[in-house]
Amino acid sequence: MNTYLLVKSHSRAAIQAVQPGKDTGTCISTKRSRIFIVSLLLLLTTLSMSAKPAGLEVKNLTCEDKVNPLGTEILHPRLSWQLSGEGRNILQTAYEIRVAATPEKLGMKSGLIWSSGKVNSDQSVYVPYNGPALSSGRRVYWQVRVWDNHGHRSSWSKPAWWEMGLLQPADWTASWIESLVPEDTMKSTPAQMFRHEFTIGKKVKSARAYVTAHGLYEMYLNGEKVGDQLFTPGWTSYHKRLQYQVYDITGLLRKGKNAAGALVGDGWYRGHLAFRGNRHVYGSKVALLMQIVVKYADGTKEIIATDGSWKSSTGPVRMSDIYNGETYDARLENPAWKNPGFDDKAWKGVQVKDFPKEILVASQGLPVKRIEKIHALKVLITPQGDTVVDMGQNMVGWIRLKVQGPAGTKVVLRHAEVLDKNGNFYTKNLRAAKQTDTYILKGKGEEVFEPHFTFHGFRYVAVKGYPGTLTPDKLTGIVIHSAFERTGFFSCSDSLVNRLQHNIRWGMKGNFLDVPTDCPQRDERLGWTGDAQVFAPTACFNGNVAAFYRKWMKDFTADQQQEGQVPYVIPDVLSRNGQGASAAAGWADAAVIVPWTVYVSYGDKKILEDQYESMKKWVDYQASRAGNTYFWNTDFTFGDWLSYHSDASDYPGAYTDKDFLGQVYFARSTLLMAKTAEVLGKKEDAARYRALFEKIKEVFRDEFLTAEGRLSPNTQTAYVQALSLGLIPEDLREKAAHRLAGNVESFGHLTTGFLGAFLLCPVLSDYGYTDLAYRLLKRKKYPSWLYPVTKGATTIWERWDGIKPDGTFQNPGMNSFNHYAYGAIGEWMYRYMAGLNPDEEHPGYKHIIIHPRPGGGFSFATVTLMTHYGKTSTYWNRDAAGNLTVEVEIPCNTTATVVLPGAAGKNVTVDGLSVEKKISSGKIREENGNMILELGSGVYGFKY
Repeated sequence: MNTYLLVKSHSRAAIQAVQPGKDTGTCISTKRSRIFIVSLLLLLTTLSMSAKPAGLEVKNLTCEDKVNPLGTEILHPRLSWQLSGEGRNILQTAYEIRVAATPEKLGMKSGLIWSSGKVNSDQSVYVPYNGPALSSGRRVYWQVRVWDNHGHRSSWSKPAWWEMGLLQPADWTASWIESLVPEDTMKSTPAQMFRHEFTIGKKVKSARAYVTAHGLYEMYLNGEKVGDQLFTPGWTSYHKRLQYQVYDITGLLRKGKNAAGALVGDGWYRGHLAFRGNRHVYGSKVALLMQIVVKYADGTKEIIATDGSWKSSTGPVRMSDIYNGETYDARLENPAWKNPGFDDKAWKGVQVKDFPKEILVASQGLPVKRIEKIHALKVLITPQGDTVVDMGQNMVGWIRLKVQGPAGTKVVLRHAEVLDKNGNFYTKNLRAAKQTDTYILKGKGEEVFEPHFTFHGFRYVAVKGYPGTLTPDKLTGIVIHSAFERTGFFSCSDSLVNRLQHNIRWGMKGNFLDVPTDCPQRDERLGWTGDAQVFAPTACFNGNVAAFYRKWMKDFTADQQQEGQVPYVIPDVLSRNGQGASAAAGWADAAVIVPWTVYVSYGDKKILEDQYESMKKWVDYQASRAGNTYFWNTDFTFGDWLSYHSDASDYPGAYTDKDFLGQVYFARSTLLMAKTAEVLGKKEDAARYRALFEKIKEVFRDEFLTAEGRLSPNTQTAYVQALSLGLIPEDLREKAAHRLAGNVESFGHLTTGFLGAFLLCPVLSDYGYTDLAYRLLKRKKYPSWLYPVTKGATTIWERWDGIKPDGTFQNPGMNSFNHYAYGAIGEWMYRYMAGLNPDEEHPGYKHIIIHPRPGGGFSFATVTLMTHYGKTSTYWNRDAAGNLTVEVEIPCNTTATVVLPGAAGKNVTVDGLSVEKKISSGKIREENGNMILELGSGVYGFKY
């Protein structure tokens, strides 16, 4: 900034000095002076535009929310970047993108594939590539530079890139292969091993492997595992959409003989899935498809692909199953099979299969990876005599075991979430899932074991058969989940609430494993839609899960039934022949709610475009079932799942009628459908759904609302659902909110289930009852959010009382101790307690609403969120004298409305000076006792 102003002032002085007719003390002709002026102006313009005043920079380039994505099939991917600069009120006013085949060609105008030219726009998130279509396998590099509202231009960013996948079925020359090794498909069988050798005779420029499987696979090349992804190819609606992965294997190839191989296990494809002992949901045989494309330095290309010449066998992985675990016999290891020169004469051949390639799609979500390690806390002996290792955290993944002993020694690892009240190992809540890994030693020094194609939900590990003395250092917990970037950070002055936040994050980590699951431990682990839709706003605070949800929503489209019904779980493994197990209020509505949540959280308009027909089909299905009555009560629903129940004879439980819930979710999806149509410019649809919403609202009022604002059913869930949607007439809303508050006061606790808990505190705060919301948050007795914390929980429980006050357990048939739905309170902690809110009129935090609500006896609360624009944060602190400090950070290229609670009429300072001296009067107003400021980017500290 200072450099720019200095250049400007010098230019004015120089121009004044050479004006014709002015005595400058120098004899310069008029003609020469004009030439000098023009030359000087050109020079100064060049200097001012090429310099980097105020440190304006472009950073953190992404393509479709990924850094340098390898293998995309999106023809016009969207590009995003962030700005950084000194000072405040920095907005982008223009950008320029350039794309080339190599980084070197980016600086050559003749070498560009596409240039946007200078585009006058403040858009820096999801800017589409509008250049020529790119061919399969092509990599391109891109840069961007920007201009800001202070007249500065940045330098070009560092180059980033994206690479196309295989765009057409004809691009696949590889054949599907199945092993000819005999197997009993009626039970879990050994993982299949496939191998093939080939020769590289020339210098390699680049090489890619395109791989997928029926089952789960690991690829090997010349003895090395390829890539760090787990559970590939991921879980999708396999018969309609099957993902493949792309690997850069250039550095793994060698001149001469090479060996490619793969290990393929049952996985979701043919293993146990969806309880009731189901297997073979998608098929009874595993299969492999692999295509290696080698480009040589001389410009030629070679393809090595799966075909009838490959060999197959089995090895040490004797059984692998997602629910039941893995058996590994190390005596059968022969690592040489992954290397060239291995004698595979004893191996069987393969059978070429003609499976469809039209369903193959490039990976769209976030890869599952090893994320972190947990060290065991202690080894204990239970009263029943089991040797149990406490990992200290309910986690998802597996144990890395170190062991030394004689060949044939069998070590068995069983996994459980909890110990019972007597301290014994408890597995009844796993139902049929065994969660057991078995390792058979080869007897050659220290051995290290990790399973390949299973995962477990556990805190405790029962170890049987360990040779010698078991110590904590022999077991390491390997935490796995979809590799989302953590974006949300919350803390406050209450250690139990901080622990609750910890539990919310770990519940999310444990259940975001390629699909958002209900639980990670029992014989279920499915993509339950109801759990997902209530938790989605909290998830979007905790991490960047835009790509994760986009991938999952594609399977809504794939599995949606003919008339528009949405299955209970996605991918759908519960319906029969595409019928049934669908259309439940509050569950199926995820088809509309999740895309809208992603749009508001990230500004991703394309997810609305991509899902529009699916969203529309669902709402139209509801409307068709309601008919001319506009009352949707004709389909099964789970209701307010696991709401509060009581042993009291006068109040057995907080039951919210299913008819009521059907109607409010009919209203919710219809309203969001109208908003979606408005965002997409579909005016006729928007008007139609707005009109439908009004009719739904009329019926709701006739059926469920009295003239005095009382709802029937008179439950907390009923009030928060109705008030959050505006279903109650405006003149009765305060009365209804008062009844809600009275209900909470009379019970002294919440009574909500899955469909009410996520709205309870937000609605209370919206209607002026934040003190009650804080009381609910801080309550430690059952039922409450902190009750499980007092019982030692390290994740969110499925039930309010998974462990009862007397130490006994709830019904083991439905009692997960890692179930994120009730973790949806996290949204209130971010948005209301700390005060950080998106603005759906300017989604993705392009405009931020900051409105902290101090109270509840807390002395401070703070949140940091890494948005697509950069870091934004809020912090408030109330000292013993009642003075309030509010600090906010607003990222470049955004604006914010900041509400200072209770500041109206008070002496408010910012940066140590009166707020009126630092911020223009047009940016300050007072409403309802608060001071409201409209601010640009920067860091601000307020005190009053």
